[in-house]
Amino acid sequence: MSPLLEVTDLRKHFPVQGGVLGRTTGFVYAVDGVSFDIARGETLSLVGESGCGKSTVGRAVLRLFAPTSGEVRLDGERIDNLPAAQLRRLRQRMQVVFQDPFSSLSPRMKVREILAEPIRNFDLARGAALEQRLISLLDKVRLPRDALDRFPHEFSGGQRQRIGIARALAPEPELIVCDEAVSALDVSVKAQIVNLLAELQDELGLALLFISHDLAIVEHLTHRVAVMYLGKLVEIADRRSLFAAPRHPYTQALLSAVPVPDPTAKRQRMILTGDVPSPIHPPSGCRFHTRCPFVFDRCRTEEPALRPAGAGHQAACHLEQPPSAVAA
Repeated sequence: MSPLLEVTDLRKHFPVQGGVLGRTTGFVYAVDGVSFDIARGETLSLVGESGCGKSTVGRAVLRLFAPTSGEVRLDGERIDNLPAAQLRRLRQRMQVVFQDPFSSLSPRMKVREILAEPIRNFDLARGAALEQRLISLLDKVRLPRDALDRFPHEFSGGQRQRIGIARALAPEPELIVCDEAVSALDVSVKAQIVNLLAELQDELGLALLFISHDLAIVEHLTHRVAVMYLGKLVEIADRRSLFAAPRHPYTQALLSAVPVPDPTAKRQRMILTGDVPSPIHPPSGCRFHTRCPFVFDRCRTEEPALRPAGAGHQAACHLEQPPSAVAA
């Protein structure tokens, strides 16, 4: 069976303008050659430090802005180059849950109007059928039915995010991009929202692109993990393989920083030195070489490609198997 979403060599470069005439003086290489796919009913988590380009990937996939180059295919149909008129019919199949549940909902609209808007937009239901769908959406996200006649400011942050999820579910999509959907929430609320997303995925067969910097959350939700650094994928694997045996030094450093609930467990921290390089002037060779503790000459001149590092596991590193920095 072919994947629902296929992303091939995706690039998004933002122009940098300067001078009196506002000429383009350079580019921010936010996403620079990213490829992955997502199957129906699968969760792929895209992780990395802030500024690595993961949210830009999600927005380019959704065509919230046009990619610079590369291909995005939804169910085999190329969508990255579609004009707006043709893209509109595919919007129903792709939805998004944004990071901030405060700013992503209109304060002037009641929940009834917020949820009804996408249903009316795609002409999916009217009258009594529309009302029934609104009630069903609230039931799915575990909100009381009287929430329909209240404004977003009357809810807590977690409840607002449930409204955001209900809005994404309203047009019955096949793919939902969750852009840091739990990062603005309290720890206990994060767990509730993650469990809700997992239940909805099982119930509705949704594909999820889950964008996050929180690896502890990712471990409990995802099927596969793709790790980004400075606009590029450095490792991609199934959850079990990546958390048990990370192959890229950057992934090892990220995992070594995840808190362990067992106070007796021993873990060797890998502390990265230096700052993340500028995406306007990325380093030559491997983009991680300026911070990598295992760097050698080849890393500075030759960019590593993603290559097999085990069954369903790929890593972009010149070392065949970097020394493990994560000890049980």
